[in-house]
Amino acid sequence: MTAAIRVSDLHKRFRGTQALDGVTLDIQPGEFFGLLGPNGAGKTTLISILAGLTRADSGQVTVMGHDVVRDYRQARRALGVVPQELVYDPFFNVRETLDIQSGYFGLKHNGDWIDEIMHHLDLTPHADKNTQSLSGGMKRRLLVAQALVHKPPVIVLDEPTAGVDVDLRRSLWAFISRLNREGHTVLLTTHYLEEAEALCGRIAMLKSGRVVALDATRNLLQLTHEHCAQLRIDAQTVPVVWRTRLQPGSDGSWRINFGDYAELETLLADLRLAGVRVLEMQLQEPDLEDVFTDIMKRA
Repeated sequence: MTAAIRVSDLHKRFRGTQALDGVTLDIQPGEFFGLLGPNGAGKTTLISILAGLTRADSGQVTVMGHDVVRDYRQARRALGVVPQELVYDPFFNVRETLDIQSGYFGLKHNGDWIDEIMHHLDLTPHADKNTQSLSGGMKRRLLVAQALVHKPPVIVLDEPTAGVDVDLRRSLWAFISRLNREGHTVLLTTHYLEEAEALCGRIAMLKSGRVVALDATRNLLQLTHEHCAQLRIDAQTVPVVWRTRLQPGSDGSWRINFGDYAELETLLADLRLAGVRVLEMQLQEPDLEDVFTDIMKRA
């Protein structure tokens, strides 16, 4: 089967910085794939090469079997990219912008699909508004609509929900999930790890331009054996020696990590011996944030 996206031994250096250092990965048709990493890990550089905005120093990238350099027309046609930055043309309204975007791909009579996109992204009430007058969230919706206007089989979302409201996040993910169920391949980068955990079937993690983890989401969640207990305690009873073990939360609670429940029993007994009063306790299973933090430390 031809991979939707194939990245083979990709290298890219910007002056003294090695942005990508031998990245290799395959994304199969119909996957909802997550690409995670801290700032500067190489995610946006990889997407820029994928979209033809940047040339790699070496290696190869294909989209639906089309080389992004040698067969760039077909590769661009197969790809829809939602960039991280808010980029828009201030001289046109929403509908005109989407009509023009359709023209870039030689599409005529695309009005029904444009209407459907605007409906699902709640852009219909703003169809005749100049793009410059739109709020930041509406401009983000318009970027998503532009990426989808030619019905690409591969959709790349680079931080699509950064700085947007909850309503947009819900409507966007409902629409993108529907497209994924219909067979579209989705590549997502996000700092909202709960989104990646809920949506992505497989995840790759980058650090310093290298893939440091690549597996099914459910397998990654099993990599850490640490659990967490969230405690509400009488802070005045906490000895200084325990303040390095207990991690304060923003809501006044305290967190403590443990390997298994036998260890938790011992920890609670030690807290009681130290005179610490536990008022309430809630156990939390490891999530993708815990796994991500652990992998980044080890990598």
